[in-house]
Amino acid sequence: MPVTRFSPAGLQPGTPYDHVAIGTGTRHVHISGQVARSEEGKPIAVNDLAGQVAEVLRNTARALAGAGASFDDALRMTFYVTDWEPEKIAPFMDGIARVAEELKLPQPLPPASLIGVDYLFEPDVLVELEVTAILD
Repeated sequence: MPVTRFSPAGLQPGTPYDHVAIGTGTRHVHISGQVARSEEGKPIAVNDLAGQVAEVLRNTARALAGAGASFDDALRMTFYVTDWEPEKIAPFMDGIARVAEELKLPQPLPPASLIGVDYLFEPDVLVELEVTAILD
């Protein structure tokens, strides 16, 4: 396995993600920001943060699979969420929970950041996800 994840003692406990990932593979995979769009480019789950998070993860899984990778190979995940406020954590985490089993998401998740932004490239886009993975 080219990725080892862990959370060293002394870092914030109880996060849904590991704090550290060490990659020992040689093939780097960079997934561009994925959004809640259908294969035809149509918006999915408009005005539904949980629904968009779920679809973003599905699209990211498809992109990873296209490179021969999965979330198990992910070194880092960066979520961008529009108009972020702490009250949005529940629907955000619900979106992850909706697809955790379906996509076989590792638990805890790979190291992740959630960055609040004013807006993304189109008004209906509530969340975008970039992933870096590594393969042998």
